[in-house]
Formats: sequence, structure tokens, C-alpha cells
Amino acid sequence: MRIAATLMLVLMAGLFLLAREFEHQHTAWGYLHAFAEAALVGGLADWFAVTALFRRPMGLPIPHTAIIPENKDRIADTMADFLRANFLTPAVIARRMQSMNLAAGAGAFLTGPAQGPKGDSEGLRGRIGAGAGELFAEVLESLDQERLGGQVQAGLKAQLARIEIAPLMGQMLSAVIADKRHLPLIDAFIRWAGVTLEENEPLVREMIQSRANAFLRFAGLDERLANSVLDGMYRMLAEVLVDPDHPLRRKVEDGLEKLAHDLVNDPAMRARVEGVKEELLANPALGNWWTGVWERMRTSLIAMARGGGTAGEGKSQMAGYFAELSAELGKALQEDRRLQIQINRFARRTAVGVATRYGGQIVRLVSETVRRWDAQTVTSRIEGAVGRDLQFIRINGTLVGGLVGLTIHSLDAVFS
Repeated sequence: MRIAATLMLVLMAGLFLLAREFEHQHTAWGYLHAFAEAALVGGLADWFAVTALFRRPMGLPIPHTAIIPENKDRIADTMADFLRANFLTPAVIARRMQSMNLAAGAGAFLTGPAQGPKGDSEGLRGRIGAGAGELFAEVLESLDQERLGGQVQAGLKAQLARIEIAPLMGQMLSAVIADKRHLPLIDAFIRWAGVTLEENEPLVREMIQSRANAFLRFAGLDERLANSVLDGMYRMLAEVLVDPDHPLRRKVEDGLEKLAHDLVNDPAMRARVEGVKEELLANPALGNWWTGVWERMRTSLIAMARGGGTAGEGKSQMAGYFAELSAELGKALQEDRRLQIQINRFARRTAVGVATRYGGQIVRLVSETVRRWDAQTVTSRIEGAVGRDLQFIRINGTLVGGLVGLTIHSLDAVFS
């Protein structure tokens, strides 16, 4: 546009010289001469005005030229004041956000098409899920293993130290007994005892025979004694297993009920449980165990987020989980009016709070940034933004000046 405006100015100069040469041959050349002369004056005047905004015309030290470079700091302060007055005041932000439904917009974004605009299988939700999974993996990788594991361990230890676990254990055990969920555990224990006895029968038999007196061993009754003891134990376990009202089973249940009662109400029992808990928490082996557990959890989560080497299966699962989660969140944001009101209110209050607390720092950042720019940078950026329109001013000034000169010449011809 600068070239076009300059070429038009050159054209007017050429027409001016041509019309001046042939002005005495015909009156029409006079009109052309007047048009070209006025257009040349108008174009030069606008060229001077436009150029004076950004630099000194022809490098001459003419007053009130190079306006933008010379007033760079004042422009920075004016921009900052404009931002503060029109955008970063709490009242303006609250008023502008009053009619905005940010929650519904976020919901529409999160519930976008599963496929991309060109039918790609990854799509919007897939990209969100993949990005969330990758971010999750990078966060886990960036964390200090020993430091974070120690912090988590210290946090758990502090929480467990504050909690008295004996009443909790007693209440849980009481609830289990009330719902009869302990019966399968007793049955499993009885079966386990029978299997253990069967697997270790030679050892038990040897123990019984070794404790028999010499007379029984001499008479060969030690083996019969061992067989009787083992048969009795097998019979007892079978009777306890099939008979829900067996006295031994009843004694076990009574013992569990008493344990649940003592865990809640017996200070001595509670003190013993607390002592065991404190010993466990102070044991370094527990800390080492937790560190290993944490590291395995962290490694597994990173492998799941990254795909782990199973053809991307883990990554697709993690990405799918985040994608489904985002879709459900987006649906809730779109359909739940109360949730929209709460989120929009929170967003509005947050924005107003940011403007109240940091509005001055934001505009000061803008002002200081512009102040740090050198004059050439400021000039080039502003000229790049509005320079095209300013060149149109030169073109319009050339044409308007020519028309004004033509009008004046015509009026002069009529009234002279």
C-alpha cells in the first residue's frame, strides 16, 4: 500500500508537469493542471502527516515529528490506563461475565464429537484423554521418589498416630459379627486347619509318639495313640465345620464378641493395641515396606499412562478413562443448572478477585514491557498494525485534494 500511494503521488506530479506544458493549448488542460496540483499538495501533506507519526520526514529535525518514538513512555502509560479503566476493574469484569455461561461452554467443549472434524479416530475427547494421561505421567516422573515417598510416609504415620484404631477395629468387628460376615471366615479357618493338619500329619504323629512314655512305646501303643489323636482332631474339625451350633464354634464367636467389646470399652485392651500400633509405626521395616509399595505404585501408574510396552494398551485405557471422565463432567456441566450457577459464580468471583488483587500488577506489566521496548520496536509494531490504513489515508488525501483543486478551479472559471 505504501508503494501504491507513492506511485499515485508520482503520477500526480507527472500529470502536473504535463498539464503545465500544454495548459495554453486548451482550457481542459487547465482543469487537469488544477486537479494534479491540488492532488500533489494533498498527497504530500498526508505523506508528511503519516510519516511524522513514526519517524522524522527525510530525517529533518522538524518539531512535533516522530511522535510515536518520542512519546513511547507516555503511550505505554496510556495503554495501561486504558486497560485498567475499561477491562480490569471489578465492576466491568462482573458486568461482562454476568451474561456469560462459562460452565455450559466448557461442557459443550468437553462433550464434543468423539471423532475429529476429519473423521480421525482420536477426536476431541481422545486428545483430551491422551493429553491428561501424558501430563499425569510427567507429573509422576518429575516428583522426587525418595522425598515424595518420605512425605507420604510421614503424612500417613502422623495421621495413624493421631487415630486411636482400637475403637475402630472393635466397631468394625461388631458390624461384621452382626451381619454374620464372620461365619465364612470361621469356615475358611477350619478348612485351613484341616488341610494344614493333613499336610503335616507325619510331623504331628512323630511329636505324639516322641512324648509317649516308655511303656507305651514298648507295648506298641504309641502309634495307636497318635492315630486316635489325629482321628479325634479330624472328627472335631469336621463337626465344627458342619454344625453351626457346635460348642467350639460358639466359643470362637463368644471370643470374637468379647474382643470387639474390649476393643471399644476396655482401657487396658485399647492401650495394648495402641502400643502395638506405635511399635509398628516406629519400626524401620514398615517404612521400607511402604517405600517399596509407593515406588511400585508410581512405576505402575507411569507405565499405565504411557502404555507400558503393551502396544499402547495401558495408554489407551488411561486415555479412555480420562476421556470418559471429561465427557461425564461436560454432560453434568450442560445439564445441571445449579452446577452451572455455582461454577459461573465461582469463575466470576475468581476473575473479580484477580482483577482486584493483581489488576494493578497486570497493567504495570504492560506499561513496563512497552517501556522496555526500543523506539524502533514500538514503531514497527504499531506501523505493522495500522500502516495499511494509514497508506489509504495518503491515497484518499491525494484524490480528495485533487477534487478540491478541480472544484476551486471550476468555481474560479465560472465567476471570473
